[in-house]
Amino acid sequence: MASIFTRIINREIPSYKVAEDENYYAFLDIYPLEEGHTLVIPKKETDYIFDIEDKEYQGLFLFAKQVAAAMRKVIPCERIGIAVIGLEVRHAHIHLIPLKTIYDIDFRRPKLKLSPEEFAAIAAKISGAMKE
Repeated sequence: MASIFTRIINREIPSYKVAEDENYYAFLDIYPLEEGHTLVIPKKETDYIFDIEDKEYQGLFLFAKQVAAAMRKVIPCERIGIAVIGLEVRHAHIHLIPLKTIYDIDFRRPKLKLSPEEFAAIAAKISGAMKE
């Protein structure tokens, strides 16, 4: 059975897309820790990030680096933090989280509640910065 992320890639489930190429997809986390919290995934479904083939693994992180650079242009923050956990969805993914303090990446914190319009505006800003 396809993961929820594969279903997002296949457009069976909507997402707030930030960036996409032939191998990777980036979209806003719908349970964000901070505004702009983005998930970056390979389109090829692999459960565990360290099981990804080397070339695809390198490509994933290079793609995430491009997304993080765009995020930093349009989201007020000190840095973009990165987390790879991989337990909640069995499809390798990277969390990119705008940080002002070290505590902003604490997954025990309450998640932000944003409207569809707010999500769409944030995704559009990051996506626009990707094209610059």
